[in-house]
Amino acid sequence: MNARAGLSLYDSKRQEKLPFRPIVDGEVKLYVCGPTVQSAPHAGHLRSALVYDLMVNWFTALGYKTTLVRNVTDIDDKILDNAKQQSIDWQVLAKNEEAKFAAAYSQVGIAKATIEPHATEHIEGMQRIISLLIERGHAYHATDGSANVYFATSSWPAYGELTNQKLDDMDASEETAAGKRAPHDFALWKAAKAGEPETAAWQSPWGVGRPGWHIECSAMSTEALGEHFDIHGGGLDLRFPHHENELAQSRAAGFDYANYWVHNGLVNANGTKMSKSLGNFVSAADLFEQDPRGLAIRYYLLTANYRANLEYHDGVLAEAKANIRSIESFVKRALSLIAPTLDSASGYLLGEFDFDLLPADFVAAMNDDLNVPAALAILHETLRAGNTAVDSGDLASATEHLNAAIMISKVLKVYPFDVTASGEDMWPVAEVSEELRNKIEQLVAERLAAKAAKDFARADAIREELTNLGVTLEDSADKTNWSVN
Repeated sequence: MNARAGLSLYDSKRQEKLPFRPIVDGEVKLYVCGPTVQSAPHAGHLRSALVYDLMVNWFTALGYKTTLVRNVTDIDDKILDNAKQQSIDWQVLAKNEEAKFAAAYSQVGIAKATIEPHATEHIEGMQRIISLLIERGHAYHATDGSANVYFATSSWPAYGELTNQKLDDMDASEETAAGKRAPHDFALWKAAKAGEPETAAWQSPWGVGRPGWHIECSAMSTEALGEHFDIHGGGLDLRFPHHENELAQSRAAGFDYANYWVHNGLVNANGTKMSKSLGNFVSAADLFEQDPRGLAIRYYLLTANYRANLEYHDGVLAEAKANIRSIESFVKRALSLIAPTLDSASGYLLGEFDFDLLPADFVAAMNDDLNVPAALAILHETLRAGNTAVDSGDLASATEHLNAAIMISKVLKVYPFDVTASGEDMWPVAEVSEELRNKIEQLVAERLAAKAAKDFARADAIREELTNLGVTLEDSADKTNWSVN
């Protein structure tokens, strides 16, 4: 497909936008750091997963066979600590919280990954890489005789290449210093601690313990995708130390590893990174209370460039809901014009995705490092032009813009109508009697007059009355379009 040639991605390692060229033509292999299932998801978790869901959707639209691996970190200090505080088994906690992540992902349209490895299922693979690093002189058994094993950062001259830092300028590792040779060295294997559950420790050549965080992803990614794959993704907060350490140990082990490193921006609340430790996060449950459908949440999470931070504040979901309503309204209005002539309306599709119906400027925006804000602007220009076509009774133009709006909405996965098992769209178009039509048009006229007279209380009251009748309004510069749910 020719459109593939124009695709570019921003590579965090090389710090520039580069043409995307897969290792195997027609295939994309992508690894993304998934959640540490210590507690329930918040908006930041949803945003990160959604970025790579969108990336996979676009690769698929371009005709690539795409494999997405998104891991689950189900063994970690925080999981053990939270389980102890709640007096429950850590494995039960991890399983329960993972289920919350899966449900939240599904509710905002994030598809399941092709492969979802769990850290606890890959202990042997982690130990193999650790042994290889020791053999190559890049790791060492702790000097104090404990089961700790550390990566020797000074043994790898390229350490710091992902974040463009020199070793002497980096903060020392915050991990335990037991048996370390140098403060920047990081744990590959952690000795079991007194008081920790026996189920949270495994036998190893160095003693009983569990893996360090960074080695988990090196093992899971390469076991699923091989030692050389296309893209490694994750949140911006993972670049250092997690991804820096992951890259160093993987390359030191002899792996080519990822060709591109992609990092998504964070979700901020009042200008500060949303974090459970800071207590300023908005949970997924909080978001779903405002939008049980999840579609407006997805739309909101798409509104900033994926590499930029996204601000959360009161009102963002209300605005997103209004944008979803504008899609619904246009589709219904266009269908009311087109439906009677479906047999003669060439190119009109109900369920099948057709890449060729996407506007060229939308394809260009998505190929430009997934420029979704520009893509959304194109969607709304399509809706505006489509409504104009409907107003003028231009069947051909309305059909063209309807197809474009549907295809764009499906790529972004903000399409507001259900799809049946057969793949055909369910169009909730209501029959409107002459009596109801006259009443609606009278109320719409009265509302416009109230707005012109700056009687906004009256205008709001009329809108509420129309809403109770099942009417959706869409205001434009010179008129108000309406549709019945």
